[in-house]
Amino acid sequence: MTDHVVPGPNGVPPVGVLPRYARDPFAFMEQVRDGYGDLAAFDLGPNRTYMALTPDSIERVLVSEADSFSKPDFQTDALGQLLGEGLLLSEGDLWRERRSMAGPAFAPDRIASLAPVMVDRATAMVDRWNDGDVRNIEWEMTRTTLEIIVEAMFGVDLPVGLAKKTAHLLEPVGQRFEPDPRRAVIPDWLPTRENRQFERSIAKLEEVVDDLVRRRRRSGIDPDDQDLLALLLQAKAAGAIDEQGIRDELLTMLLAGHDTTALVLTYTWALLSDAPEVERRLHAEVDEVLGGEVPTATQIRQLPTLRNVLRESMRLYPPVYVMFRQADTDVSLAGYDIDADSLIMCSQWASHRDPRYFDDPTAFDPDRWLDPDHPTYAYFPFGAGPRSCIGKGFTMLEAPILAAIIAQRFTLRRVDDGPIELRSSLTVHPEGGMEMRLERRTDGPLASSRGEGAVTEPDAGEAAGSSDGRTDADESEATADD
Repeated sequence: MTDHVVPGPNGVPPVGVLPRYARDPFAFMEQVRDGYGDLAAFDLGPNRTYMALTPDSIERVLVSEADSFSKPDFQTDALGQLLGEGLLLSEGDLWRERRSMAGPAFAPDRIASLAPVMVDRATAMVDRWNDGDVRNIEWEMTRTTLEIIVEAMFGVDLPVGLAKKTAHLLEPVGQRFEPDPRRAVIPDWLPTRENRQFERSIAKLEEVVDDLVRRRRRSGIDPDDQDLLALLLQAKAAGAIDEQGIRDELLTMLLAGHDTTALVLTYTWALLSDAPEVERRLHAEVDEVLGGEVPTATQIRQLPTLRNVLRESMRLYPPVYVMFRQADTDVSLAGYDIDADSLIMCSQWASHRDPRYFDDPTAFDPDRWLDPDHPTYAYFPFGAGPRSCIGKGFTMLEAPILAAIIAQRFTLRRVDDGPIELRSSLTVHPEGGMEMRLERRTDGPLASSRGEGAVTEPDAGEAAGSSDGRTDADESEATADD
């Protein structure tokens, strides 16, 4: 089989197009999408890579022919040291066993039962806020979603100091996925500052998880408990998993279980800041349906404007902006032959903004979801097929609950005007965080309570990291899909 007829941008050995991709992966993916048919080929470092540019190809890779494509070696190498054989990386029978083991924790009825946990943590967050505060909303969302995932899936509380430490420690993990041509030639075992920082973060994250496990064991496990850690400990008692397997799954959950929701909400507030009419409609809907009360899982389904705002946020700023698969055998895609071991790139960023499938694709228009007519696999923020995100239902309850509680009390305004600068890592983050000014609403059912109950927490509004939004594992040492 050969790929010489597949069009695509030229690169320079041994890095291929990686320098262009690293400078701006989002612009690169859009340029490839707009410049080459249904499939594009290029060298991404040493890896021959094919970018799938149609919903049909994406469906084949992720859904109908998913067994012919596996997680690529470079991702397994980068995350394997941290996540081992957790759900994000495991394959075959082991993945199916672990997915089945975790399933009850993500069953619809159980997810619905977690609404009070989400409400309590969101309410605690807005109770800390004051009119006129300027806060890094990315950190505020990160802190609260970390607290929620640990309580919901580990069965213990996460103190604010530990939340901040965990956010510090997770940062080098994300940095490992920032596109960097140097990684094509510098081995991971070389004791560079970055590699040492990554290894220190892993060791300390394992300590965090081990401490949470000890606390959960001390609290006792009831046979009816359905949090993920309880299920894993029950499975260990039955001989179905060992201590390392438990650690792998919990680290996977800690990494993946909060980031998506935090980023969806961060970009949602940024988009609403520039769309006051949409924001007005959202406030009116929340006020009418909730009447000043906290939302229930049932009421969340009665907030279509809010849900469409979140869908549109995930279209424009999908937290997971690209997915890679590796062809296990020679395959044919979009009419071209592809050799085994080639990489396949499926880009949420490029697909979600494709003018072939979305009118005025860069515009923030939640009303496009009133009667969507795009192909199914032009939009896949949670992936697709058997390896789609196990936490989709969790996120789609958590995000609207947090958004509704915030919208009841505040409007949020970006401090910086202009385009949102992005930083690509494992997920797509706003460069330097997202500074926003909080304005307490003077209308609506909760307007009369403004200023009541707000508390001052000296470090709560600070970013979990340095002033530019990045963190350093050295500093953290001093800090108390599946």
